[in-house]
Amino acid sequence: MNFRDFGKYNQFKEQFAGMSPEMKEQMMKMAKEQMKAKTREFVQKWLSTPILTAVALVLGAIVGVLTAFFGSGLLYFSNLRDAHPLYWIPVLAFAGVLIAFAYKKFGKGTERGMDMVFAVAHGKESNIPLRMIPMVIAGTWLTHLFGGSAGREGVAMQIGATLGHNISTRFHFENASRVLLVAGMAAGFAGLFQTPLAAIALALEVLLAGHLELAALLPATVAAFTACKVSQMFGEGIAVAMNDIFPDSTARILWNDYGLDINFILRLAILGALFGIVGGGFAKVLSLAKSFIGKKFPNPVKRIAIGGIAISVLLLVFWQGRYAGLGTNLIDMIFSGSAANATNGIYAFDWFLKFALTIVTIAVGFKGGEVTPLFAIGATFGTFVATMVGVPLPLAAALGYAAVFGAATNTLFAPMLIGAEVFGFDLLPAFFIVCVAAYTSNGGQSIYQQKKLRIR
Repeated sequence: MNFRDFGKYNQFKEQFAGMSPEMKEQMMKMAKEQMKAKTREFVQKWLSTPILTAVALVLGAIVGVLTAFFGSGLLYFSNLRDAHPLYWIPVLAFAGVLIAFAYKKFGKGTERGMDMVFAVAHGKESNIPLRMIPMVIAGTWLTHLFGGSAGREGVAMQIGATLGHNISTRFHFENASRVLLVAGMAAGFAGLFQTPLAAIALALEVLLAGHLELAALLPATVAAFTACKVSQMFGEGIAVAMNDIFPDSTARILWNDYGLDINFILRLAILGALFGIVGGGFAKVLSLAKSFIGKKFPNPVKRIAIGGIAISVLLLVFWQGRYAGLGTNLIDMIFSGSAANATNGIYAFDWFLKFALTIVTIAVGFKGGEVTPLFAIGATFGTFVATMVGVPLPLAAALGYAAVFGAATNTLFAPMLIGAEVFGFDLLPAFFIVCVAAYTSNGGQSIYQQKKLRIR
């Protein structure tokens, strides 16, 4: 302390001594508030990320257990339906009515699913009820058991986001809710789908188009890899990576046959644009279908009952359940044969029928999401247009698997990484070209209607 500071200190000391007790108390209170503010600022700046990352580790472990439980149940019910399709598919409407009544009685406010997650993430709402987790798990199991054409990854993301948000209420960091919600989504996707890099990318970019939630990068990374490893402990049946049926050697052969030839790059760009139109079209038609059917049948019980009857009839007419469930049967048919021919039992109209039945299933109120059906739509559409564009069939199917999903969710990096993690990183240059083309040709559409879109 120099002499000038010492003089100021003595001057303040004399002034403080002459103050009234009330004034002294007020001054002390102000000093304490300033100290608290400085402490909060320090903790927010330097300690929030380490603390939230540690919390994300626990979050990832819990979500890993929940997604393994959900995924195991889904496999069981899907296999049960496939073994006896005529027992279950005809009474899909009954399952729909049960789902609608259950949500009305026990899950009020949670029927919006991912729309609620987005609303909370964007600050439009403040709470995601924990009851969303059992409701969406049970609703999805019923949907798949009775033949609805729906997905599973969206459910896993809802599980993770719900848990992450509710844990975040214990912490008073200004970004805790958004960070742990994003980390929870990454954990949910990674725990169920076993692609942690893609899960991280999807969670970071899905909320706001053209923007990455980088504040959540480290917690999301920890949560995703933890959930992935924990869910693996519950059996290999959860894993879906297909490197074994589409090996790196095949990818190298297919890619190296063409490489960075300018003509082939142009073909990939055209293929990507087609995938973008299909994915963007899916998102747009789904939005229109929800609006139209909702206005036509405002009663949710009546809506899902009539829709269930219609879906049952269509599923039975079209090969007794070929388009029921996730669509992994179509994906398996494409990639289970030789690399030279990916049309093993795939019809030119498979992509369209899966497209239409998934939209109707989701629009009338069944649960499960759209992601895995989008993989199937993309892969089957890829086999349909491959020869027209001049791209090898299995390569076009693999590219469509990822790119249609990216176009429908309006994401860029996630589909690239999904393609690489599922089919092998040797194909990453091809996925990059196709996914960029799909992203720029999807019309800014997204299956997540609450997603904030960039200005193109």
